[in-house]
Amino acid sequence: MAGISIAKLCKAFGPVTAVKDLDLEIAEGEFVSLLGPSGCGKTTTLRILAGLDFPTSGTISIADRIVNDLPPGKRDVAMVFQSYALYPHMTVAENIAYPLKKRGVPRGQRLAKVMDVARLLRLETLIDRKPRHLSGGQQQRVALGRALVREPRVFLLDEPLSNLDAKLRAHMRAELIELHRRIGKTMVYVTHDQLEAMTMSDRIAVMHGGELQQFGPPADVYERPANIFVADFIGTPSMTLFEGTLHRQAGQMEVRIGSLMIPLPQEHVAWTGTSDSIAIRLGVRSEDVLVGETGEPAVVKLVEPTGHENIALLTTHGVVVTARLGADVQLRPGEAVRVAFRTSRLHVFDQLSGTRLNSDGPPRVTAIRNLQSIGKR
Repeated sequence: MAGISIAKLCKAFGPVTAVKDLDLEIAEGEFVSLLGPSGCGKTTTLRILAGLDFPTSGTISIADRIVNDLPPGKRDVAMVFQSYALYPHMTVAENIAYPLKKRGVPRGQRLAKVMDVARLLRLETLIDRKPRHLSGGQQQRVALGRALVREPRVFLLDEPLSNLDAKLRAHMRAELIELHRRIGKTMVYVTHDQLEAMTMSDRIAVMHGGELQQFGPPADVYERPANIFVADFIGTPSMTLFEGTLHRQAGQMEVRIGSLMIPLPQEHVAWTGTSDSIAIRLGVRSEDVLVGETGEPAVVKLVEPTGHENIALLTTHGVVVTARLGADVQLRPGEAVRVAFRTSRLHVFDQLSGTRLNSDGPPRVTAIRNLQSIGKR
């Protein structure tokens, strides 16, 4: 099996710990994204997987074999870099064939493999061109071709779409999804772009400060963020987070945020403490903010039309909340409205530790559709 096991992985550069106690189990054929802001440790993890860096402690296993001390060429992995790293003096065919040439594969076999890969990536009409005569998307496909021709067990991709414009990124996302479906190989994909991770991955590992924050399917990460960092990082627009107090009395629960009071279903929070109140952060997704004729009084602060919908900032009881509205809902700054929340969809986090307190049910199936629609703006 060409799965990947990462156990208690640590990497320190002098006094700086880039990766701390990372545990991941990636199944054979799975597409996993390492997602997080710059400096979170995701690229360092990928480089350790590739053998370009070595861990300070912990173990890396690929296909049930510990590879900590193996050089890159012995790991049976292929890496696609952000810069594509094509040889400018070589043609497309020569760039794709280069790994085979280094391994001493006879010329006739090289040409056959190159043409197979070129057809797979729709590059067969470009094989005699050099990189400077290719578009960004074509160069990206050549870089993928050079990795594919080696027929590795595992593909490692380091932000391969970040140099492309928005339209081409969307096209290449679809290309990569289809490529993964066809070849069925294990892929580990590093990105800071949550839309890429959410729409392409079987599972997402969200990282921050060198530590794993959450690892799960995209819908779980979106609908059931494990802590305040994940809640704030995942989603466009970001989840609105309020500081408040959760009160419990006679089996009833209520969140108080200044003068705003929001009742919660009794079973909504897994709270086993003996206190009658606890400091929390309350989170609400923009699609769970309801603007209509009932609810709390609010004032429209800002409206951002996106074409297929409107994003509105509303002020209620001194706090600002973001609402996702249909394109047919026309609001004006300064307009008085009423706002309510889907209380069954509210997220509750411990204010001190940042951990999630909800008693969770199954995630909504619309979560990924919402994110995919964001990418069409």
